[in-house]
Amino acid sequence: MYGKFTLADIDAGLKKIAEEMSCTISCMQSNSESVLIDAIHRAGAEKIDGILINPAALGHTSIALRDAILAVALPCVEVHISNIYAREEFRHKTYLSDIAIGVITGFGANSYYLGLMALVKALADRKDTSA
Repeated sequence: MYGKFTLADIDAGLKKIAEEMSCTISCMQSNSESVLIDAIHRAGAEKIDGILINPAALGHTSIALRDAILAVALPCVEVHISNIYAREEFRHKTYLSDIAIGVITGFGANSYYLGLMALVKALADRKDTSA
């Protein structure tokens, strides 16, 4: 269902795309809701420009994750490896999709790459309109 790529493969691909787009990224993974929430709050405190997140199953269950993203008020793109709309009905809604600037789902590891490109473009567009 998820493909044969590893998290290290995805991180390497993201870093390559970030370099090509003249931006820097920091990758982290955790299955712990509290670790993810702490990372989101840290991103807000460190004035990170935006968040690319695959919330996995927590996207369908975690109001706390939603609240953390709302609290830091950073642009966020939600990604999913599988097409959540082609799966069980309970996966069709996430607690992040309506607060994210976009959602990319179903393109395997490419969901991350498309998400990063979209986030960087959206951030650049925001800077252009605020200047």
